[in-house]
Amino acid sequence: MTHSTTNSLSSNSTHYSVIVVGSGQAGMSMSYHLKQDNISHLVIEKNGEIAYNWKNERWDEFCLVTPNWQCQLPGHHYQGDDPDGFMVKDEIINYLQSYFDSFKPPVVFNSVVDSITKVDDIFHVTTNCNDIKKHYTADKVVLACGSYHQAFILPSAQNMPEKIKHIHSRDYKNAESLPAGDIMVVGTGQSGAQIAEDIHLQGRNVHLCVGNAPRVNRRYRGKDVVQWLEDMGYYDTTIDKHPDGENAPHSTNHYVTGRDGGRDLNLRIFAEQGMKLYGQLGEVNNGVANFLDDLSKHLTDADNSAKRITDKIEEYIQHNNIEAPADDNIHSNYLPDTPSALDMNTSEISTVIWATGFRMNFDWVKLPAFNERGLPLEKRGVSPVEGLYFLGLNWMNTWGSGRFFHVGKDAHFIKNEILKS
Repeated sequence: MTHSTTNSLSSNSTHYSVIVVGSGQAGMSMSYHLKQDNISHLVIEKNGEIAYNWKNERWDEFCLVTPNWQCQLPGHHYQGDDPDGFMVKDEIINYLQSYFDSFKPPVVFNSVVDSITKVDDIFHVTTNCNDIKKHYTADKVVLACGSYHQAFILPSAQNMPEKIKHIHSRDYKNAESLPAGDIMVVGTGQSGAQIAEDIHLQGRNVHLCVGNAPRVNRRYRGKDVVQWLEDMGYYDTTIDKHPDGENAPHSTNHYVTGRDGGRDLNLRIFAEQGMKLYGQLGEVNNGVANFLDDLSKHLTDADNSAKRITDKIEEYIQHNNIEAPADDNIHSNYLPDTPSALDMNTSEISTVIWATGFRMNFDWVKLPAFNERGLPLEKRGVSPVEGLYFLGLNWMNTWGSGRFFHVGKDAHFIKNEILKS
């Protein structure tokens, strides 16, 4: 392992002990720990600034669903006066920018990695910056570019009427920027449920295609559920001890919001307030959208998921004789009538927002570190290719691996793995 007492970007040097791909929270956390041991490294970032995705690929009223005290990037824990609050978009951007400014990681911006190969024991990294190719070499490579690479829209979008405007959740900003008319949101993961609420609060008619995402109560018996789960040790559970095992990274996140101090997102209550709910979107034929007959099941499953969590918290309260106020959550059993089909040609719907997630794309990594579906092969970030590591993936080690909470711990672990070899 080559060590260096400087991490400055030298135009004459293209070899580094470690190259890190991505300068988000994972990449900067990795750089922080590498700097602690004076390990020469370069961080390669495809965008032109820190926090680009947070600035440009979130809606105006976006906020974290995890409380501020979980913002624990290494050397830069949250120090504000509202640890139980939730950062809004500008605060998240400022937090990441201030992290960058605090230790100045060696980032080269506007550089898209075209390929990563390995010859003998050396990695070769080729980048493209405004059609100018550059070649770097490294002893180790850390892929810290997350898993949200390509926005995914269902193929059924192609069969909708031409009058419909299609927007992926990544590109939604606010209801005012959308064409006049009703809005359909497809998907009820965290983004879909929060965007549906955002549009609903702005007075627009929302049609929501409900998926199988679970929900969670924001609070229970006087305390944020996240705090209860931290007290119970849930966030220290590692993937090898998780009930879902290797399936944990692929499970859908519970929908909830930190907006206005945090509250539940209950789709039944939205329906009582006038939001139109449907089952999952199925085939679209000649502009007619068909829906699966699964709305009741998805709403019930979401309620049961929330109840399982509060039941575990209740067991913890009783077992430890904790004094806590009574549960004051609002519950609803409302089940709206829902059609099995909707003619989009004649409906008032002008826009469809596709909250249907992302797909990974590591095609540019020309190494045997992926399965037949293109998903990373790794155990706690260590790949089967010697010297290649992943960082920032969901449930790479714990629930917090892909978040501000534990990504720094994972980076520290990988730094130690690098030093071993």
